[in-house]
Amino acid sequence: MSKKSAWWQIPFLLALVAGTIYVIREANNSPYQRHEGHIFGTTYHITYQSRDNLQAGIIDALQEVDACLSMFNDTSLIARINRGEQPDVAGTMFEEVVSLALDISKETGGAFDITVAPLVNAWGFGFKSGNMPSKEQVDSLMQLVGYQKISLQRSSRPSGRTATILHKQEPRTMLDCSAIAKGYGCDVVARYLKRHDVNNFMVEIGGEVVAYGVNPDKQPWNIGIQKPVEETPGKPSGQGGIQEIISLSGKALATSGNYRRFYYKDGKKYAHTIDPATGHPVEHSLLSATVVAPDCATADAYATALMVMGLERAKAFLERHRQLSAWLIYADADGNYKTLSFPE
Repeated sequence: MSKKSAWWQIPFLLALVAGTIYVIREANNSPYQRHEGHIFGTTYHITYQSRDNLQAGIIDALQEVDACLSMFNDTSLIARINRGEQPDVAGTMFEEVVSLALDISKETGGAFDITVAPLVNAWGFGFKSGNMPSKEQVDSLMQLVGYQKISLQRSSRPSGRTATILHKQEPRTMLDCSAIAKGYGCDVVARYLKRHDVNNFMVEIGGEVVAYGVNPDKQPWNIGIQKPVEETPGKPSGQGGIQEIISLSGKALATSGNYRRFYYKDGKKYAHTIDPATGHPVEHSLLSATVVAPDCATADAYATALMVMGLERAKAFLERHRQLSAWLIYADADGNYKTLSFPE
């Protein structure tokens, strides 16, 4: 290259650098938008830095998740599958979520299991009606439960096209993705924001969070883990205050706990979390489990699995899986709240 041609390119390079600096400066000076509402039977709060109002696209993304994974939408893909239909799920959110769920089920030895729906329904209805499921009922429902009973399989359609279907060994097996859907919804919104060149945002759905970049104060996002205090009538939500504050950026966080959803029957407290291995509500001292992972669906599923495991099994699992960051809150013999963090 001659010196003359090199000198000719200098003004172009200077203009390119100046333009890049301008774009970065404009992005950093953009306002933060805030949206909130209801989805998946809970609330959402989304904060992001952009000159554009992206609320309509965010709502569309959330409704797409609902149309695929909602147990309360009779026309959702999961509802159709639970009724025995075999739609093609290739390339859908359903395929992505079920694939992840099956991987985590294997990794946790079945502590996380999206086929536990019949047991969850039986215990929930039992407490509402006052008629607890009998041993015989639980044993019968256990025949329908087990992540090994489902699989995603390639199938040929009459048209000759190949499809992906959910195969059930037992046709009455039902799926419930509630323990992973909120986290997945956070991931879907995060992807949408990234596609629109948003670098600083926080997405929260029902306590599950994805955060990137910095908050309006130019600091990492601080996420509080509530003290697991039982809520009673007449006392506001979150009455226990904050147990831990976690700085979060470029990752996702999810918390599972039994301190808000439980039942009393004949003086005994029953957790809402059902152990797929026993068919009964869990009984242990672990009150909440918070997991930080690269994506929120993964964090959501692992947090649920840890709550099924209980304190000792959860500790052993986290010692073997140091790629996960986690906080376990439990009550000691004197009723004091204690926190264990991993990696230590």
